[in-house]
Amino acid sequence: MKVHSLLFAAILLAPMPAAAQSTSVFLTAPDDPRAVTVRGIGDGRADDTAAIQRAIDAVAADRQSGGGGVVFLPSGRYRISRTLFLRSGVRMFGVGPTRPVLLLADHTPGYASGIGAMLSFTGEDQYRAGKPPVPPPTSVPANDAVFDATSTTFYSALANVDFEIGEGNAGAVAVRFRVAQHGFLRHIDFRLGSGFAGIYQAGNEADNLRFFGGRYGIVTEKTSPAWQFTLIDSEFTGQRDAAIREHEVDLTLVNVAIRDTPVGIEIDRGYSDSLWGKNVRFENVRDAGVVISSEQSVFTQVGFDNAIGINTPVFARFRESGRTIAGAGQQWRVADFSHGLKLARVGEMGRTATDITMSPLTTVPARSAPALPLLPPVSEWANARALGARGDDRTDDTAALQRAVDKHRVVYLPTGRYRISDTLKLRPDSVLIALHPNRTQLYLPDNAPRFAGVGAAKAMVESAKGGNAIVYGLGLYAGGVNPRASNIIWRAGEGSMVNDVRIHGPVIYNQGKASGGGIDPEARWDGQKASIWVTDGGGGTFNAIWTPNGLASTGFYVSDTKTPGHVYELSAEHHFKNEIVLRNVENWEFLAPQTEQEVRDGVYAVSTEFHNSRNILFANYHGYRVTRTAKPMDTAVRLVNSGDIRFRNVHVNAESAYAHCDTEGCGTFVRASKYPFENAIRDLTTGQEVREREFAKLDVPAATPRPATVAAVPATPGVTRLADGFYSIAGGAIDAQGKLYFIDRFHQRIHGWSAAEGLTTVSQASLDPVNLTIDRSGRLLILSSAGRDGTVYSIDPRAPDDVRAIPATSFRSENAIALPVNVWANGEFADRIDQKTYAFLPLSSFFTSKMAEAKRQAYVSPDGSVAIPAFRVWNQGPDDHQGWRWSDTLDSYGLVTARMGERVTLTNASENLTYSGRVTTGGALTDLRVVAPRGGESVVRGPGGELYVANGQIWVYDKDGREIRRIDVPERPLQLLIGGKESRTLFILAHHALYAIDL
Repeated sequence: MKVHSLLFAAILLAPMPAAAQSTSVFLTAPDDPRAVTVRGIGDGRADDTAAIQRAIDAVAADRQSGGGGVVFLPSGRYRISRTLFLRSGVRMFGVGPTRPVLLLADHTPGYASGIGAMLSFTGEDQYRAGKPPVPPPTSVPANDAVFDATSTTFYSALANVDFEIGEGNAGAVAVRFRVAQHGFLRHIDFRLGSGFAGIYQAGNEADNLRFFGGRYGIVTEKTSPAWQFTLIDSEFTGQRDAAIREHEVDLTLVNVAIRDTPVGIEIDRGYSDSLWGKNVRFENVRDAGVVISSEQSVFTQVGFDNAIGINTPVFARFRESGRTIAGAGQQWRVADFSHGLKLARVGEMGRTATDITMSPLTTVPARSAPALPLLPPVSEWANARALGARGDDRTDDTAALQRAVDKHRVVYLPTGRYRISDTLKLRPDSVLIALHPNRTQLYLPDNAPRFAGVGAAKAMVESAKGGNAIVYGLGLYAGGVNPRASNIIWRAGEGSMVNDVRIHGPVIYNQGKASGGGIDPEARWDGQKASIWVTDGGGGTFNAIWTPNGLASTGFYVSDTKTPGHVYELSAEHHFKNEIVLRNVENWEFLAPQTEQEVRDGVYAVSTEFHNSRNILFANYHGYRVTRTAKPMDTAVRLVNSGDIRFRNVHVNAESAYAHCDTEGCGTFVRASKYPFENAIRDLTTGQEVREREFAKLDVPAATPRPATVAAVPATPGVTRLADGFYSIAGGAIDAQGKLYFIDRFHQRIHGWSAAEGLTTVSQASLDPVNLTIDRSGRLLILSSAGRDGTVYSIDPRAPDDVRAIPATSFRSENAIALPVNVWANGEFADRIDQKTYAFLPLSSFFTSKMAEAKRQAYVSPDGSVAIPAFRVWNQGPDDHQGWRWSDTLDSYGLVTARMGERVTLTNASENLTYSGRVTTGGALTDLRVVAPRGGESVVRGPGGELYVANGQIWVYDKDGREIRRIDVPERPLQLLIGGKESRTLFILAHHALYAIDL
């Protein structure tokens, strides 16, 4: 081992051989009259910062295109002296016989320490904050007027441009890249020299990148939309500390090689990640291929499919325990690896496990072929405009485009909107290219005759059966009222590709109707065929696809095929019924698929459905519902007669960031909804479901015939349903006699339940009630979402029409304090790195500091016995009742009450842990301690000191945090309360029913 270490040190200290010369993939500039070309010097000595920025700003300000577009940077060496800001929607492509280089000269001021970006992707005023809530701290010079790229930074991209960092720039990073859909980095070499990293704060997708030298290749935290980051066909060589250092970025690697560095992938201390790697090579990696942190966290989900090690003695090292997984000799292969929460089968809860299949290699296999083929050279691109298409948003270009496709293998569409009225049919070898899927679109007018009426799906673009066709960089819009329309119908073979394609759609305002942008008022949800339909033996590679059109029945539909399909970084969103559907499909993989359901165009939607399908891999999968959602939905995934499905790294969530400025200052804050999917998976054939919403591994076996009777979800004996038929209940509290009161928020009802009375309705005239607590006199103190900053009022349950508004006042020492029983707090979305030490702030510190915040005012009950602290409220939307309000107390499933100096228990869902803390002045909590290894929706302490934690089921722990048993409930438990006679009843609130079990 000592000899190996000395050899490795010699490799690092020896002069690094010159990196192989990069190859320009755009040897000439495509003909696009609307593109702007940089007019710089490009000699490596003159300062070209201003010239490049002028070109970017000119495109960003182009009102003819609506802002955004294409910039061409000719071959040359462009020295910059300060941060370039790549504006939202702007794409810059290097063009010419050699790749242009952005150069940071030796000892450039502002880059010697801290972190300074050569180029930074920027955003817009997403939340109308008026000024940047958190300006990116990496601008050189500092600039507090810059908006960081956010979850609404779409289409921004950089391709075929290299970076070079000179000596004396220890804080330099090439690119700050925190973007959302259709943001990418492609065909870039990073020669990092003395610099800190090539990419800092990554987002969406990148491919064909090479990193040489530097302290790190990539350093990143969570992406701005909290979705995955996918890196494809890329290489790292000679980093001083690690090739990749990251956490919470949901890193997905496809065909990535890491060489000559101490560590391949390092997950930061105290943090987790969902990491998935396919065809990853570790060559001469001294200490560990991957360093795994927070190994017991459910958010730690690490998996590999075919990892090769060459002269890499350790495949994986677990930071906290020190455990290592050694390589099998000098060269080895990991066929399959998974660490994290493992489910033995559908219907069961999970346990942390590490599974690995490793074997030595006698010969080293060649590196895998690129997952993404390169485009043909620009010299082969036939320009659609030159061939008669107009792209002027008025002319019917169908015939001109079809002639171009029929006569030319490669057809290029310059910037413009191309109106068509019939299907554009591709040849088996067709390549259809555009460079901006928002600024270059094919579209149908409303009520196009060939797409009207009832009938089979009709494509806007249709591939030939078989072949290796490519569609790249294009937007497609099927109009508002074309019920037979499908944007793409794909029958091409495994060698085909659809890359960087956007399916456009209108903004939906009212149920059943669409409006805005000239959309026909008869447009409706679910009124068209699938946006992308792969069928009839079709397959191929689908990369960086965004399909958010709520008018379509499905975003991504695959049917009737056994041809392999490879889907990378798919974003399917805002559909009415489902986002992804597989029917009669085999041999497909989805890596980093992400779905989102919006509050109006998606509350009824299922994320993914499988019908009669098998041999499918879903890895680094996100099933997300927006924070604003207020409707329960049973499951993210539905299985119907489907099996041999491998789920890896599953994340089902409903939290998001929100930027805000008010009199108290500016910041980016995170809110968590009460309405994520209740379950991750439901097998409709067997009647079983997966309650775990965060897990690393589940293998669904081959489908079996449907049983004669489908058993209900099993429940622990003694669990009794007391009442049901609710829309969604929560916010409960127990009075001095043990009676339960709770809220059905959608119906604005407050209910009561006792053994003597059964279910009662206390009030159905309450104003937007969310949570309640009960004072010493028996009055209900109700927290409401009404009003810009929320409202609190009090009613007497015996005389509910006696409503008293409660103003915010000062705390009093005799008040008992009502605090949220569950919170979401981990400081995400802000840069958490220390600019001096480059260490990330401990994850636990964010929860500790958040809970230690004292509130200046409270809402005190009429008798003065209990107070709800006035938590800061954030708003989105109008000030009326249709706007959304968030605060820690409004987001919680309920409130827990204690006096000053007493301890309370609560859960931090962002860590999935249960804490105990001491209540101090202003409702602050100190002396926080982890008391149970699971957290979730709710927790309550029993009469003997035991803890009951709602997290998929009810987990019971003794006073020392050891698991005693589990209580299974027919529905997902949300809020737990102890009441009834002598406080011997555990009340269990689910969305639609009230349950109980005697203690």
